[in-house]
Amino acid sequence: MSKIAKAAIGLMIATLIAKTLGFSRELALASAYGASSTSDAFLVAMNIPAVIFTAIGTSLGTAFIPLFCEVKSNRGEEASVKYTNNILNVVVIICIILALLGAVFAPQLVKLFALGFKGETMEQAVYFTRIMLLGIPFLGISYIMMAYLQVKENFIIPGLMPIPYNICIIIAILLSVKISPYILPFGALIGLLGQFIFQLPFAMKRGYKYKPYINLKDEYLKKMIWLIGPVLIGVAVNQINTIVDRTIASTLVEGSISALNYANKLNQFVMGMFIVSISSVVYPILSKLSTENNKTEFNKSIITSINTVILIVIPISVGAIILSTPIVKILFQRGEFDARATYMTSVALVFYSIGMIGFGLRDILGKVFYSLQDTKTPMINGVIAMGLNITLNILFVKFTNMQLAGLAFATSISALVTIVLLFINLRMKIGPFGGKSIVIVFVKSILSALLMAIITIFIYKNLSSLLGLGTLKEILTLVISIVVGAFVYGISVVVLKVSEVNFILTNLKKKI
Repeated sequence: MSKIAKAAIGLMIATLIAKTLGFSRELALASAYGASSTSDAFLVAMNIPAVIFTAIGTSLGTAFIPLFCEVKSNRGEEASVKYTNNILNVVVIICIILALLGAVFAPQLVKLFALGFKGETMEQAVYFTRIMLLGIPFLGISYIMMAYLQVKENFIIPGLMPIPYNICIIIAILLSVKISPYILPFGALIGLLGQFIFQLPFAMKRGYKYKPYINLKDEYLKKMIWLIGPVLIGVAVNQINTIVDRTIASTLVEGSISALNYANKLNQFVMGMFIVSISSVVYPILSKLSTENNKTEFNKSIITSINTVILIVIPISVGAIILSTPIVKILFQRGEFDARATYMTSVALVFYSIGMIGFGLRDILGKVFYSLQDTKTPMINGVIAMGLNITLNILFVKFTNMQLAGLAFATSISALVTIVLLFINLRMKIGPFGGKSIVIVFVKSILSALLMAIITIFIYKNLSSLLGLGTLKEILTLVISIVVGAFVYGISVVVLKVSEVNFILTNLKKKI
């Protein structure tokens, strides 16, 4: 347990560093270009290679690790390295083909991702896209190195992987303001290469040696292709949702894509910091317990991970809703990011935050099904969520005045519906697993968060009146309000005797 806890804490710290730098990248872009046509074009172009390969990369990582272990167990360390090289070289070839095809059909790709782009915005987006697509092979091999390091029980370096990428983009943004916006994509391209170079020495230290080996008839390559199919579709639907959201946003007022992106990044910061760290550590535990058919401990692990996510995400979600405007203003409003951009982003943040618990639990529940070697159920539910998201996007934008808020709200509703379906499917698959405990923790967390919200709003309004305007004063007001709110929430869940909190406090007392 100690080893698992250390891995989780280490990964959280690494993720915090990487996410903070990633958020600094967003701040730099917001300050330099605000919610403008250039920022819209750059964000769309940066999203295209990510969408093309993130689904594949995530699926590769999911299938790579168990097969690597199987090869190592049956054939030894040397064979496992040979297997790694085979997968890596095949991925590189596929990525080169995808990059070349993407460069040729860049205008069509941009139209797919941003239907409303025209004129100079369209030209910029096509140029940015062609440059960034050259980095797809680097993105592919980075995912393989990340999976290799994880199977070797090194979680820190994969967690820090985004650092060189974000540093290169920040430098490019700063230079682009003085030179030309057209150097922006080169920062992203160099950053993608930097991700691979950053991981390579650590992989080699763990026993990796590159060899130009390819065997398309290898049984493990065929098995991997078979395994990643449902996972790929399940992950891809999330990327399709992003495409649809940005495509519709491109038809709205200028800056809609940027505002949607900035709000989404705030949510992703929370997801990456806490949820991914928890699921990354819990996944191997669940897989082991599932293999051993240890139903009692398996169910306990499900309840603990779900309740932990609920306790973390609910207060953050409520806090983001009630303090959306001051949070966005303090983080983003400078340079070209004006009051209009703050308003648009804060509105999107509110409606994204409604579904934050859905985003978090969807990741955990997906890992539960994968540990049961069931990749079809998350895929089917993902497809249902995608259909619902697209339908609601059209309804909210076309038949209501919600516009940008409607896109974020549709995403939240589809995520919430998905977790309800996943809970139902999980109960049908494994029987009762402690749903009553989850409901009790959820209700207690909601009540605590509502009390937190009332006191936080009271503190914020009174401090605002007392301290007045000014950047430092506004930061102080926000920080004090958040700290008081967090303290109230913590005391409340302790008073309500949430078992997970008592467990954490007991362990802390032992350590002290």
